[in-house]
Amino acid sequence: MDSFWMHPREELVATMRRIYRYRMTTTSGGNLSIRDPDGGIWITPARVDKGALAQADIIRVLPDGRAEGTHPPSSEFPFHREIYRRRPDLKAIVHAHPGALVAFSICRKLPDTRMQSHVHAVCGRVALAPYACPGSQALGDNIAATFETGADCVLLENHGVVVGGVSLADAFQRFETLEFAAQTLVRASMLGVAKVLGPADLAVQTTPEFAELPPEAPTNDEKALRGEICAFLHRAYEQRLLISTAGAFSSRLGHGEFLITPRRSDRLEVSAGGIVRVRGLCCPAGQRPSRAARLHAEIYARHPEIGAIINAQPAHASAFCVTDAPLVTHTIPESYVVLRNVPKIPFLRIVEDAARITDQISPSLHPVLLIENEGVVAVGRTLLEAFDRLEVLEATSEALLLARPLGPLVSMPSSALDELRKVFGIP
Repeated sequence: MDSFWMHPREELVATMRRIYRYRMTTTSGGNLSIRDPDGGIWITPARVDKGALAQADIIRVLPDGRAEGTHPPSSEFPFHREIYRRRPDLKAIVHAHPGALVAFSICRKLPDTRMQSHVHAVCGRVALAPYACPGSQALGDNIAATFETGADCVLLENHGVVVGGVSLADAFQRFETLEFAAQTLVRASMLGVAKVLGPADLAVQTTPEFAELPPEAPTNDEKALRGEICAFLHRAYEQRLLISTAGAFSSRLGHGEFLITPRRSDRLEVSAGGIVRVRGLCCPAGQRPSRAARLHAEIYARHPEIGAIINAQPAHASAFCVTDAPLVTHTIPESYVVLRNVPKIPFLRIVEDAARITDQISPSLHPVLLIENEGVVAVGRTLLEAFDRLEVLEATSEALLLARPLGPLVSMPSSALDELRKVFGIP
């Protein structure tokens, strides 16, 4: 969402709709705000259905405390005002009650963002604020005091979460990423002990450098492929196979080129014009491809039969990435036929270790990899095939997690696997 030209009313409504749509708050729960340069605060109203919020519902509280609008401001306005007073670097706040973060708040624990490097980088410092009655000055003081220590995300005991950012988009992405981490860790707890990365691994965030490609008008085939990438990327977001801050989709264009999603762009908002054309280690001036571009280039160079690649972090599959539990595909025919066997490899960085990750890719035997504390790589001849593998992987992971309370897992017998290999031509 490009908020540069958006009025605060429009931005607040669009963000709340997104939070509500993905069940990260309830009809009556949560509030958002944006601070103007003059100190005025735009905030969502009290007692208005979050699923039907309109721009006319948004309130502006002036620096002198007077409110402009048809509703009273959120009952939790006091903590927004106090956070802004103590943290002048923050320009927007998200408060909501997403399920996994509420679960952590009930247990008075913090999700460990070291489970993935991008989570740790996006979320910043996470802290816990003591309980106080919602809407009270005491709650505002508790939250603001915790932000004042340098926290960017604050869980509220027995309540929810408050996240600050330099913009509403920044606060939302931090909020969504922290909820993804919490969701993944809750699922991982069903499998064993979640592993985290050490300081050395968290400190490395290499961004590959790309030389400049000369300008070139896109062909109709390129235009169609750009649209296809966007369609599958948005679908993956809608299916919750990735979040706004992580994941890369690419497709081979031919002549040693491929198209890939851009770096540091909201995955739901990527447009055809934002897709980046890459040739070798070159891309058009003014564009930045995903950090995964070097890995994708390596895979395409070594495997001419691969036409599409996806990096993603779906929550159920990510639970297997952060634990020692194996992801068994010998459970239902679709899982084995579509995924084959899914190996899990030790943590490798997608930039520095691109060649070592590519060594593990086999289009016929291992078209999907799990990388410890990193995520999933799925390849296919087409985007549809790669996307189907990602979707089946997440469905299989969810089924395996749901099966655990029911009893021991029963895999298909070897005779059934032999039959599937014969019928579907699996090596």
